[in-house]
Amino acid sequence: MKIVRHLLHHDDGTQIKYQRSPNRGGNLSPEFLIMHYTAGASAESSIAHMLKPAAKASAHLVIGRDGAITQLVPFNKVAWHAGRSRWHGTEGLNQYSIGIELDNAGKLTQQGGQWTSWFGRAYPDEQVLSAAHKHDGAIFGWQTYAEAQLTAAADVALAIAARYELAEVLGHDDIAPNRKKDPGPAFPMESFRAGILGRNADAPHRFVTRSRLNIRNGPGLEFDRLQEDPLPRGSQLLLQSRESNWCYVEVLDDDDEPFLTGWVHGDYIVAFG
Repeated sequence: MKIVRHLLHHDDGTQIKYQRSPNRGGNLSPEFLIMHYTAGASAESSIAHMLKPAAKASAHLVIGRDGAITQLVPFNKVAWHAGRSRWHGTEGLNQYSIGIELDNAGKLTQQGGQWTSWFGRAYPDEQVLSAAHKHDGAIFGWQTYAEAQLTAAADVALAIAARYELAEVLGHDDIAPNRKKDPGPAFPMESFRAGILGRNADAPHRFVTRSRLNIRNGPGLEFDRLQEDPLPRGSQLLLQSRESNWCYVEVLDDDDEPFLTGWVHGDYIVAFG
């Protein structure tokens, strides 16, 4: 993909679908890329919402679960996606960032034995990751992202990074941790960020525990353990993010599938492979 006059195009020169949202501000020189989930029922319904002036919300792009991309705001104009936000002394990230919304129901709760969204739709277990958010120790379900959607997001983000001098790729939950949970534990932020910015591309993503190790619902000893027994020595982990000496990880089972997410102390894990 490539960007022509701040609008996204396919490599063959054809323009990505563009629907102009009225919810926009002035000129933008982007420094950050912010990833979101829509917490909506479909890409179409989320786009329709952001086309309404009364919504007072928008994003530069919306990406459906099938990988279909719709642009709502040119990349050189402010979109209203970040709200009250802050990152390392910079406040009001709308003025400094490009926002990408991924069609995803987000946080799910158990109702009648099913994982259910806030708008009442039930989701099959194979579309759900049971996990604690990095800023909240409670276990919830989170709708997983579709492969086509993640591929399209990576392609788009690489084009944006090639065109604009980005300082960082962040989640909405990074810049508004007290208000927002998106893109949530199901989004592979650590590997996505590294792939887009070329940072730590050779750094190992997989770790193992050096000893029996407690896994907690937050980055500190004051947070509760997620299970009574510590993780066994040699447990395999996928690193998702870091906060000081604490690491937010997915714990893998014997089939190499994640079954638990939480925080472990970085001194007790070592790179694997």
